[in-house]
Amino acid sequence: MRVHIRRATALTGALLLSLATGCGQDDAAGSGGNTVTYWLWDANQLPAYQACAKSFEQQNPGLKVKITQMGWADYWTKLTASFIAGTEPDVFTDHIQKFGQFADLKVLEPLDDLGLDDSAYQPGLAANWRGQDGRRYGAPKDWDTVALFYNRKLVKEAGLGTDRLNSLDWNPEDGGSFEKAIAHLTVDRNGVRGDEKGFDKHHVKVYGMATGGAGDADGQTTWSPFAASAGWHYTDKARWGTEYRYGDRTFQSVIDWYFGLAEKGYLAPFTDYTDGANPATAQVASGKAATAFDGAWMISSYYGAEGLDVGTAPTPIGPTGKRATMMNGLADSITKNARNKEGARKWVRYLASNECQKTVGRYGIVFPATPDGTAAAVAAYRKKGIDVSAFTEPVTDKKDSSTFSFPITDYAADVYALIRPAMQDVYANDAPVTGLTRTNDQINLILGQ
Repeated sequence: MRVHIRRATALTGALLLSLATGCGQDDAAGSGGNTVTYWLWDANQLPAYQACAKSFEQQNPGLKVKITQMGWADYWTKLTASFIAGTEPDVFTDHIQKFGQFADLKVLEPLDDLGLDDSAYQPGLAANWRGQDGRRYGAPKDWDTVALFYNRKLVKEAGLGTDRLNSLDWNPEDGGSFEKAIAHLTVDRNGVRGDEKGFDKHHVKVYGMATGGAGDADGQTTWSPFAASAGWHYTDKARWGTEYRYGDRTFQSVIDWYFGLAEKGYLAPFTDYTDGANPATAQVASGKAATAFDGAWMISSYYGAEGLDVGTAPTPIGPTGKRATMMNGLADSITKNARNKEGARKWVRYLASNECQKTVGRYGIVFPATPDGTAAAVAAYRKKGIDVSAFTEPVTDKKDSSTFSFPITDYAADVYALIRPAMQDVYANDAPVTGLTRTNDQINLILGQ
């Protein structure tokens, strides 16, 4: 584990050094003049933002927006490298998971003077982008939540109706009706279901649930809905916590139960997970798994999968009596060394405007941050015949649901480097969950520096 810490710390040191010395600034990607450079990672969103850029350029004669799109993994590697080399873009799509590290490294430009109103966006989205100094470093862009995708054909064959999937509950003792459903959806090579006598967990043909990996530090599309609905919180504070709580007994009981589903044969094994890809979609589409927890950003992928009749259901009700789902909000950030800072401010202000967000919403790819943008997206999905209520109701109607955010703290890269292998060890090697206490102590030692 110490090797991971050194790597993360070394990267941080190099980045700080480059910022202090202005390394390579003459070759910065931000072109200055009349062009604003903008990076994003989602190819599906590219047409929507090209449309926004066209309108922006018409309203700002002489200004041009150059959009660069790259894949998720390459995006963060190249962005970090650009900060080190001094070739960063003027504006980039930021992720709350990365925000703590970027804020700590002081590579972001404060946006307080853009005149953005927190109340103009879905609750909580704008507040997440304030640093420990109270200043804003991201303009709300869009949001997503997590729900349960399921293969309708396999669910029907199992005799489970939509109403049942919409009313599942769970607990860490026996798994509740959720585990019963997942067990029944699991089928071995002899056609025996997971809840039937003679089930062979070593030769499973259809898993009740696809693998989403070990979940790393946040468990967004794996264990987080369960941990949160059990009343657990990542850190001691909602934002900028100073202590993580992976050593908490409630958390460890959730993790023990969740990955215990793999030991029982109901959850696809860790070996079926491919880092950097999304195997859950393929598993559900191919019939290898009946269900998968996944984010709203994957709606188009599931509904566009050839031969798949897919449905969605909300996360199950937990011991707290409520459902829980992570609400992740992306933002647009301006780099501190942006070449065209004034143009970047105008572009980010426009990206955060209701006009642009409604434009993006009409493409039916993501849920924009403003209520009107969200409504436009819901309408666009409806035209495609897609019901997205499992994703939107926790945000727009909180009667039986709660939302929560990624943990936002200092040393985010170090936290990830420590907890990731520890969680993988629990999933892949059935390591005792009590070992997470030691990892948690190491994490908190770093945060206390």
